[in-house]
Amino acid sequence: MKSYDIVIVGGGPAGLAAAASAKENGIDSILILERDKELGGILNQCIHNGFGLHTFKEELTGPEYAGRFIEKVQDLGIEYMLHTMVMDISEDKVVTAMNREEGLFEIQAKAIILAMGCRERPRGALNIPGYRPAGIFSAGTAQRLVNMEGYLPGREVVILGSGDIGLIMARRMTLEGAKVKVVAELMPYSGGLKRNIVQCLDDFGIPLKLSHTVVDIDGKDRVKGITLAQVDEKNKPIPGTEEYIPCDTLLLSCGLIPENELSRGLGVDMERVTNGPVVNESLETSVEGVFACGNVLHVHDLVDFVSEEAAMAGKNAVRYIKGETVKEAARIDIVPTDGVRYTVPKYIRPDNMEDELTVRFRVGGVYKNCYISTYFDEERVMRRKRPVVAPGEMEEIKLSKEKLLQYPGLKTVTVKIEEA
Repeated sequence: MKSYDIVIVGGGPAGLAAAASAKENGIDSILILERDKELGGILNQCIHNGFGLHTFKEELTGPEYAGRFIEKVQDLGIEYMLHTMVMDISEDKVVTAMNREEGLFEIQAKAIILAMGCRERPRGALNIPGYRPAGIFSAGTAQRLVNMEGYLPGREVVILGSGDIGLIMARRMTLEGAKVKVVAELMPYSGGLKRNIVQCLDDFGIPLKLSHTVVDIDGKDRVKGITLAQVDEKNKPIPGTEEYIPCDTLLLSCGLIPENELSRGLGVDMERVTNGPVVNESLETSVEGVFACGNVLHVHDLVDFVSEEAAMAGKNAVRYIKGETVKEAARIDIVPTDGVRYTVPKYIRPDNMEDELTVRFRVGGVYKNCYISTYFDEERVMRRKRPVVAPGEMEEIKLSKEKLLQYPGLKTVTVKIEEA
């Protein structure tokens, strides 16, 4: 059985950044396992610009952003295997994988970094009545068809869900000559970034209908049209508000789910809100020596933050292998409440922290003119005023090690939204 110090599952932006970071921190024996035919993950089909503003201080397309990290990994001489599917990870860190050349094989790792990314919520999870005609795609599938395979999925399009991929596909389909009739969103607020609403919908005159959903799909062999209806505060369709829209294609952009089948098989504790693993300040899961970063942990809005998080996971995996972490360190829980849905990490051990730690989180609704407040036990230590916070944009707070160590016996750090 081959053995490596660090095995990274996934060769997308998170896996690449984690590998580069681990190598730069002094570990040479690293292997990336990627199931696709090339590195770069989902970025290869995101040909629009807007990537890299934080990391490289310039605007790149998805493949350009991935290309920089792929070059870095190749220059550092990091090993990777393509077309390789990881089947199972055991508690003692044996990775079972398979590919055409070697069949089924096992690799012993000292540390594992999970970087599998996320997948789209399929139609089956949405409970829309109607037959199963051709012409219903998830937005990511449509993106792949248009940008990589060279097919246009349809001419008259309705998009359900206002996630970032749906918004970007509204613009993309319009540029390719299709007519996007409407983007409908179940919630009373949009699920995507503000800049995507402006650049993809407003600039092209595409209407966004909030608190609307598809209640019926018409057509047996191919989509002929859909029925939209307004929903009440319990998300139930309001009778009498139905509107029929003829179209031949329905794109679904209804949320992303972290790809955690391997993590569950390994017995990692999962966070109910994010569908990702529970991690500590080192991005280490409940299984010692197994780390997680990127969209497998929680869905990010910008790839720059994925790279930043992955670099931290790579660095901490190296510290774990070198035995530099304090195992029996005091633990402080981070409690999200009053509008904050979750935090990553979920708990911290100040002894193992770097000087500053970024805690990322999302809110559960749109809050205007509010404060993001941080409490150490009952005492408020930080608050930052925000004109608006929304679920589509990830928020963050910074915790400093120095400040945490000034509070011996601290049990909880609470993050909440307070009215101004």
